Parts: sequence; C-alpha cells; structure tokens
Amino acid sequence: MGLTDTLAAQFDLDGHDSDVRTELIAGVTTFLAMSYIIVVNPAILSEAIQIEGYRQGEVFQMIAIATVLSAAIGTVVMALYANRPFGLAPGLGLNAFFAYTVVLGLGVPWQTALAAVFVEGVLFMLLTAVGAREYVIRLFPEPVKRSVGAGIGLFLLFIGFQELQIVVPDESTLVTLGGIFGNPWAILGLLGVAFTFGLWARGLTGSIVIGIVTTSLVGWGLTFAGVFARGTVTPETLPSAQYDITPLAGAFVDGLGQIDPLTFVLVVFTFFFVDFFDTAGTLIGVSQFGDFLDEDGDLPDMDKPLMADAVGTTAGAMLGTSTVTTFIESSAGVEEGGRTGLTALVIAGLFVASLAVIPVVAAIPAYASFIALIVVGVMMLQGLVEVDWDDPAWAVSAGLTVTVMPFAYSIADGLAAGIIAYPLIKVAVGDYDEVALGQYVIAALLALYYVLQTRGVIL
Repeated sequence: MGLTDTLAAQFDLDGHDSDVRTELIAGVTTFLAMSYIIVVNPAILSEAIQIEGYRQGEVFQMIAIATVLSAAIGTVVMALYANRPFGLAPGLGLNAFFAYTVVLGLGVPWQTALAAVFVEGVLFMLLTAVGAREYVIRLFPEPVKRSVGAGIGLFLLFIGFQELQIVVPDESTLVTLGGIFGNPWAILGLLGVAFTFGLWARGLTGSIVIGIVTTSLVGWGLTFAGVFARGTVTPETLPSAQYDITPLAGAFVDGLGQIDPLTFVLVVFTFFFVDFFDTAGTLIGVSQFGDFLDEDGDLPDMDKPLMADAVGTTAGAMLGTSTVTTFIESSAGVEEGGRTGLTALVIAGLFVASLAVIPVVAAIPAYASFIALIVVGVMMLQGLVEVDWDDPAWAVSAGLTVTVMPFAYSIADGLAAGIIAYPLIKVAVGDYDEVALGQYVIAALLALYYVLQTRGVIL
C-alpha cells in the first residue's frame, strides 16, 4: 500500500468524497489564509508581555514561535482525532481579551494570565471528555449561533481601526475619526487595507499575507529612500534571531504563585467564561461557513473538535500564548474541497515549516499586521444573511449579539446579551414553550453573573 492509499484509508477520503490531491490543496489554501496570525498574535500579545532583559522585538519572536507550535499541536489533534479540515491557532479576539482586558486593563501579571489560560484549558478537556461542553453549546439559541461570527467580526474591525489610528479616543463622543492624512502610520495602514481588500475581492488565495508583506515592504522602501526616519513607519531597531523561548515557555508556573487564591479563581472564571462562549461561537461560525452544521444549526460530533482546541489551549498556555481556537479561515480550504483531517495535517506541517522565517516577523511594522483584523472582520459579517430578521426573537437576540461585542469591547458580553434576550422575547410574544429549560437556566445564570459583575462583586 502506497502513501496515497495509506492516507486515503487513514482519513476515509472515499467516505468523504475527497482525494489526497484535493486535501493537499485545501490545506495549503487554509494555511495561506490564516498564516497572518504568526505576525498578528505576537503584535497583540507583545503589548502586554514584557520580559526583563529582552527587547520587545525579541519577545515578539518568542511569542511567534509559541504561536506556531501551539497552532501545530492543536491542528494535529484536529486532524488525527477529530478528522475535520479545520485549522487552529491562537484566536483573534481572545488574544485581545488577554492583552487589553486582563493584563493591561485589570493589571493581572501576564504570567498569571497564562496560568489562568492553562487551568481553564485543562477544565475544558475534562468537560469535553464527559460531553458537558457540547451539551451547553447545543443550548445556545440558534440566532446567537448564526450571528456570533459577525459579532466577532465587528469587534475585530473596531480593534483594527484603533490600532491603525483611523479611529481615535474623543472626550465628547468616546471615539471619532482620526487625523488620517496627517499621520503616515494611518496612511500606510489604510492603503494596505485597500490593497488587501482588492486582492481578496479578486479571490486571490493568501490575500491577507500578501497585503501584510507588501505594506511592510512599502514602509521599508520609504524609510530606505529617506522619506521617513527609522522608527516612524518601521521599527527603529531590529533584534537578532531569537529561537530560545525558555523565558516565555513555562512562565505560567510562576504565575501560579503570584496571586492570592481568591483573585486567581476569579481570573480563571473570567477566562473560562470568555473562552467557553467565544470558542463555541467561533467553531459554530466556521462550521456555518463550511456548511458542516445540521438542520438544527449544530455540528455533529462536536466534542472531537472541541477537544482539539482544549488541547491546543493547554499546550499554548504552557508555551506562552493565549487561547487556541478554530479559525474562520478554515472555510477557504473547505471551499477548495477539503473534507477531512488530512487538510488539517497539511496545515500543521506548514506551520512547523514556518519556523524558518520567524526572524523576519520582527521587521513587519505593526500597522501592516493589523490590516488582518479589518479584512477578517469584514469577511465575518457575511454570517448575518442567515439571521431571520422578521422574527422578533431572532432580530433582538442576533442584533444584541452583534452590537454589544464591539460596544462592550468583549466577545463574551455580546454572546451573553443574545442568550439572555432570546427567552425574554420568546416569553413576550407567547412562545415560551419553544425555549428549552436549559436555555432559561443559562440565561438566568448569565443575568446573575452580570448583576454581580457590574456591582463589582466579582471581576
């Protein structure tokens, strides 16, 4: 039996109406679509993670390596255990929550934040093993399932606009349009966004990666031509290659001893809450775009891909990065015909191969990295077409899910708003019998959580 026959048998390609060549192409396509995370994740996390004795560029490379390795581990589990064509990596939105809310906002040490991610990853593995996680996710109201991808997209858009300085703080209106054309950083970022959207509109595979690289080259070209001084649109200095991640890997162990037990439990709970709903939402979202959901809006055998992201999250925390989740860009490979774990295995192999270019990522300006947030954010808005806006319960639940995420700067808050609203509107229109008992229970628990959280009783 040759390699092709072995792979076909291992992943049941015939049963999924696929073949090795199709799966290989799909894997390459998905990797090109999601590989921007190798640059974007360190760009976000390095704002919160600082290691004494190392410059930001060196920490950037450490996080990039942790990103690659955690993505490879989670995706291998997805390939061999779940046999799904989904790629995994540290998730956009979740890394923003880690950096901006927990570390920079709440003042929690980054080591302790990693410890919290590790603990909730282990809890997720246990809950997934007994089927509890899948059961709770199946209780999500369908309008929340259908709209969560768009909500995450709006949240990423808001972060991207801020990072590119297209939107800036304002005392009167909270935010306003920035002085874009007096700001070289914003000009290059905006041009990069326009260029990348043009590539994407033409259906070019890897358009986001090409946009990031091209924008970076333009910035460096203008710097070398003397138009801008070093440090204006390019990093002021470049670090040497940094493949030693020991200052980062294992830091979660130190984090376990840096906080009192009560506060740590609250931090873990907060991560658990956000990760639970965000991971579920992203998995449902990518399955939605890949047409893997059944007629009830559920993903069959969901426990297996959930276990893959739980293992990836735990490994990622040990290596030094935030929560690992399924990527919405996996739908690109599905559109190319990917149907099995062989697609995921190809993605994992390409992530490992990308370790060779890690020193280059430190040369990419931040504005080029954040192009990805805006482009991906817009792509995720297409999920709104599946919402029944004529149904009051759907309209209110989906509408709040989508809008509260960016306004509250929290994916979890948006999901909670939609989950709480659904049974309320159903009762209001007299359709209380169409709501499952578990949906009432989850809504009540979330309402209680927010009463306590907004009164300052818990984090």
